[in-house]
Amino acid sequence: MTIWAILPAAGVGLRMGSNTPKQYLPLNGKTVIEQTLSRLIAVSPIKQIIAVLHAQDETWSTLDLHANSKLLCVEGGEDRYQSVLNGLLSLHSRVESSDWVLVHDAVRPCVRVKDIEHLIAELRSHPTGGLLGAPVDNTLKRVNSADEILETVDRSAIWNAFTPQMFRYGLLLDALMQIDDVNRVTDEASAIEQLGHAPKFVLGSKDNIKITHANDLIMAQKILEAQAAEL
Repeated sequence: MTIWAILPAAGVGLRMGSNTPKQYLPLNGKTVIEQTLSRLIAVSPIKQIIAVLHAQDETWSTLDLHANSKLLCVEGGEDRYQSVLNGLLSLHSRVESSDWVLVHDAVRPCVRVKDIEHLIAELRSHPTGGLLGAPVDNTLKRVNSADEILETVDRSAIWNAFTPQMFRYGLLLDALMQIDDVNRVTDEASAIEQLGHAPKFVLGSKDNIKITHANDLIMAQKILEAQAAEL
């Protein structure tokens, strides 16, 4: 089972309200991306990790990461899916169509190694692939343009989608090459769905949060501290 990992990290993080891209913000003694990569590097079945960076990234080379033989860098695209596609194309001459590709958000530093390992084990024989996630807890409401409630949505079959998301190389490449509406593709699974496939959800820990806003960074600090205490 050959597994490659792609880490899209070309975003500029406008919603954080910071001049520093959120993957390079400090988090418990390291940057966010260093915390995230430490989790991926600890997963032994991953053969290589492709970090997809912004063309004008000047921070990566200053980190104590670029010398790691398990890491390679490529230039990203304007949208997330284009960055992932660039990562896939950079591997084209070295992979088999049936190899697995694990895509993880650079700004999900709290993902648990055991959850990644569980994802790999659960998808080993799955024909399509899948992703980490968890059922939603809160009551869901559908609203109109004035933010007035139209109805309460049945949440019994609704899950939050996390990363990593893992699919066969050939299938994921085909799915991303055929995207014609970027707005409908918010993750790799949605691209796979457009080809008529049904990715499998694998239950993951709900502390696998994505850092999008300033408060998320504070929460991530507490989560990492709690995880360290568990160990």
